[in-house]
Amino acid sequence: MAGRAAEPPADVTLRRWAREQARLKASVVAEDTEEWQKDSGLTGLERVGGVDLSYIKGDDTRACASLVVLSYPALEVTVLYEDCRMVAVSAPYVPGFLAFREVPFLVEAVQRLQQEEPKLKPQVLLVDGNGLLHPRGFGVACHLGVLTDLPCVGVAKNLLQVDGLVRDELHREQVHSLQREGDTFPLRGASGGVLGMVLRSYNNSSKPLYISVGHRVCLETAVRLVKSCCRYRIPEPIRQADIRSREYIRKQLCSPLEVISSGPESRKKEAELDD
Repeated sequence: MAGRAAEPPADVTLRRWAREQARLKASVVAEDTEEWQKDSGLTGLERVGGVDLSYIKGDDTRACASLVVLSYPALEVTVLYEDCRMVAVSAPYVPGFLAFREVPFLVEAVQRLQQEEPKLKPQVLLVDGNGLLHPRGFGVACHLGVLTDLPCVGVAKNLLQVDGLVRDELHREQVHSLQREGDTFPLRGASGGVLGMVLRSYNNSSKPLYISVGHRVCLETAVRLVKSCCRYRIPEPIRQADIRSREYIRKQLCSPLEVISSGPESRKKEAELDD
C-alpha cells in the first residue's frame, strides 16, 4: 500500500500558526500551582495521565489518539481510564508546529473524560514531546496544557536543537556523565535560560529523556514527577498510552500492520518502549 501524507501548509498558514502560538504562550504558567507539587514526595497526587498518537506506517493521515490515566504512585498496568479513538489527521507534520497536527484530538479526549468520568480527571498530563524547549517556547506540552488548563510536562526522547543547543561532543560527554538512574544536567540555551533538564531515567538504558515545563508546573517538580513514573526508560503513563494506541490500531484493522509513534523524533522509527 502506498503511503499517504498530508499536503504541506502554505506560508500564510505557518505565519498564522506562529501567531497563535505567541498568543497562547502568554497564558503559560511555568511554576507549581497545585498543593501536591509542593510536597517532596508528591503527596496528594493520585492520578497521572499520558497521551499519545500512533500512526500506521506509511500513512500520515490515519492515527489513534490515546489518553490513559494511571493511579499514582502505584502506576498499575490496569489503568483507571483509557480512551483510544481512530482519527483522521489533515494537518501535515511541520517541525515546531506538531501541536496543530495532534493537540485537537488530545483536547477532545480530555473533554470526553471530563464529561464521562470527571472523578478520574488526571491531576497532571505527561506528553510525548516538548514544552518550553521549543523554537518559540511553546511546544506541544504547553499547547495542550493551556487549552485544557491542566498541569503538563513535556517528555522528549531526543534533543530539540534550539537556542544554541546542539548534539555536539560536549553534549555527548554530558550524557555519558549520567551514570545512574535519576542523574540529571540542565539544558542552558545561548540566551542564558534553562530550557529543560536531561534525565537518565532507567539504569538499563544510557539514552536520556529531555524534560521541559508544559504548563502549571516548575521544572524541578516536572523532573521529580517523571523520575517517579519510570519503570523503564519511558514514563509509564506515556508508555501505556503508546502501547494501547498501537494495539487499538492493530485490532481495528485486524492486521499486523506496522505502527509508529507520533512526535518529531519518532516518525522515522518506533519508540523504544522497554529500553
